[in-house]
Amino acid sequence: MLSCDVTDDASVAKLVEEVLAKAGRIDLLVNNAGIGLLGAAEESSTEQAQALFDVNVFGVLRMTNAVLPAMRRQRKGTIINLSSVLGFIPAPYSALYAATKQAIEGYSESLDHELRTFGIRVVLIEPAYTRTSFEENIVKPDRLLDIYDSARAGMNGVLRKAIEAGDAPEVVAATVLNAATASFPRRRYAAGKMARQVSFLRRFVPASAFDKSLRKQLGLPT
Repeated sequence: MLSCDVTDDASVAKLVEEVLAKAGRIDLLVNNAGIGLLGAAEESSTEQAQALFDVNVFGVLRMTNAVLPAMRRQRKGTIINLSSVLGFIPAPYSALYAATKQAIEGYSESLDHELRTFGIRVVLIEPAYTRTSFEENIVKPDRLLDIYDSARAGMNGVLRKAIEAGDAPEVVAATVLNAATASFPRRRYAAGKMARQVSFLRRFVPASAFDKSLRKQLGLPT
């Protein structure tokens, strides 16, 4: 086990150097580091938003850029980026977090096209709610506004219940393993039953009906 701070260029470079020195090659990168933020979009300062993006988005960029030279030399490699169903559906009171996941979606799809020529594939894993300690470590907005107190508390309650009833972490781990070992990996994998259902509904249910259903489930006025 080696430690790494994905927000620090020197830390990332040192980690990759150590791995190459020990193993001689890098075949797989799984970008899983991330932090959450629950609150109304306007409750976060620009500085807080930048800190969130520094981990969830630029951390992925740093790690990816660091391993690509080795993977290109090998003419082989797989990069797996942990996204979320929030990467393709609206997420009230998670606007900035969802924006980081949507950024990863676009980045990963574009990068996959660029790297296939070198024998490298980029894959997205899209979990829904997963039974982890994620909600215990969610960052609070740095400029709380009273007008959002009730809705924010309500969304926090919804999130906690959803995570308690969510998929086991092993479901996501198995999906990652499946993508990592596939001879011809798909571009994206929904991790778990709920993620598959949401992905299907997002594609085929009319936007107005999806919007109404989402607001009802989250306890928002329709």
